[in-house]
Amino acid sequence: MVVEYIPLVLGILVLLLGVAIMWDAWGPQAVGGIRERRRRTRAALDLKGELLAGVGIVLLGVALIGHDWRLETPVILAGAIFLLIGALRNRKYFRELFLFRGRARRNTEPEPKKTGRMRIR
Repeated sequence: MVVEYIPLVLGILVLLLGVAIMWDAWGPQAVGGIRERRRRTRAALDLKGELLAGVGIVLLGVALIGHDWRLETPVILAGAIFLLIGALRNRKYFRELFLFRGRARRNTEPEPKKTGRMRIR
C-alpha cells in the first residue's frame, strides 16, 4: 500500500462516520416499548446539534481526502466550527453521558451496618 493512500482511506472512513451521524439525526427517533427505569429523566439529544456535528465530521473527511488543494484550510475551519457548535448544542447530553456514571440508587436511606462477627468461608 502506498503511503499517499492513507489519508484517502482515513478520509473516506471519517466521511462515512459523518454520514452515519447525519443519517441518525434525520432518521426515525421513536424506539417504542422501552420503559424508563431511571429516577431522573435522561437528557435529550438535540437533533440539530447532532446534524451540525455530522456535517462538521463530513467536512473534515473531505479535507482529508483532498489534502493538497487550496480550499483545505477553510474546509477544516468550517468543519471544526460545525463540530464545536454541534457539541455545544448537546452539552447537557454529553455532561450526563460522561459525569453520571455508575448505578443509580433507588433508595435514599443508607444501608444498615452489619453487626456481629465476619464469617470467612
